[in-house]
Amino acid sequence: MEQYTVKILLVDDKKENLLSLQVILAGQGYEFVEASSGKDALRILLKNQDFAIILMDVQMPLMDGFETAELIRESDKLKHVPIIFLTANMDSADYIFKGYQSGAVDYMIKPLSSEILKAKVLVFTELYKKSRELQLKEEETASLNAEMAKANIQLAKQYEAMEKYAAELKRKNAELDAFTHISSHDLQEPLRKIQTFSNIILAREYNNLSEEGRSRFDRILYATSRMRDLINDLLAFSQTNVADRKYEITDLQVLIENIKESLSEVINDKQAVIVTELHGSVTIIPFLFGQLLENLTTNALKFARNDLPMRIEIKSRITNREELGLEQMLPEIPYCHISFRDNGIGFDAQHREKIFGVFQRLHSRDEYEGTGIGLAIVKKIVENHNGFITAEGEPMKGAVFHIYIPQ
Repeated sequence: MEQYTVKILLVDDKKENLLSLQVILAGQGYEFVEASSGKDALRILLKNQDFAIILMDVQMPLMDGFETAELIRESDKLKHVPIIFLTANMDSADYIFKGYQSGAVDYMIKPLSSEILKAKVLVFTELYKKSRELQLKEEETASLNAEMAKANIQLAKQYEAMEKYAAELKRKNAELDAFTHISSHDLQEPLRKIQTFSNIILAREYNNLSEEGRSRFDRILYATSRMRDLINDLLAFSQTNVADRKYEITDLQVLIENIKESLSEVINDKQAVIVTELHGSVTIIPFLFGQLLENLTTNALKFARNDLPMRIEIKSRITNREELGLEQMLPEIPYCHISFRDNGIGFDAQHREKIFGVFQRLHSRDEYEGTGIGLAIVKKIVENHNGFITAEGEPMKGAVFHIYIPQ
């Protein structure tokens, strides 16, 4: 609390009375201001209204205490300052009534009792202190309220700007998704024509081509196939945004069995085995999550080692932030942790973020086929589930993907 001085205005036309009052009230930390007349008191009060109490003699020349008190009470800033009249004349009820009517709060009869005077002054100065403390608290509260109001206005403006930005971002994303989707479909039409005429040439004219011509034609067929794969992957990437987010309690084993069926030829060719250790069902978007698991499986099969049969381990369990200590996990919310491990060629740990980028490749196209979109789709599907994914790898020792989906 701010420290302040308690000031007392002493009004008396006799110097010795003013000195006597200061002697009686000394040692209490008061600051005394002297006025030798009623006019002198009014002049002081016009300049400074911050007094805890006024001790005023009644019988003064020219302007007595009653008149002075009445003029003081006419001021809005001074009418609440308590006035104690000091008088040697208190011989009638009319005289007493006149004092209270003029604005006094109390009387003291001369000669003054030191103890009584100190006690009465202490009461009023303590009231003044409490009033000042309350006033300061109100001022502090008003200041804080003003700051909060200003901050709320700024927050409201920021929130409005964020809403506009979010709406604009949503609109642009929708336009981008629509553009990707439509463009991919439009690209398929000329591609189908290329494939149709290429198949006609392959069936009717291929053997008539020179060796160099057949080589160039084979390159056309290869480029056409890659173009088809790229368009299909772009469509899959765009559909992860527009797919309905309909969550269902799903048995992961069913999704994995479907993947085994659809990829059976590649699995057999790689002599691959898929081992699962799943604990209960999980709440996911089945269509998207099936695509996620298929992309991870395809990615693992593509990067299988030539000297070792491919082994894929898929495990799931329910966990939480307290158990794993991962900052990305929300507190007090259960997560399904799915680990997808393979024993393929792996990757250098420094590339664990790069592999999720669109069109990002760690190997040349001559070494391994692919469009560089598969893992980007995986990450996008995980984010559409409000989850996150991490990857670990070591060259020639396989890779493991950790997926965390809130339940």
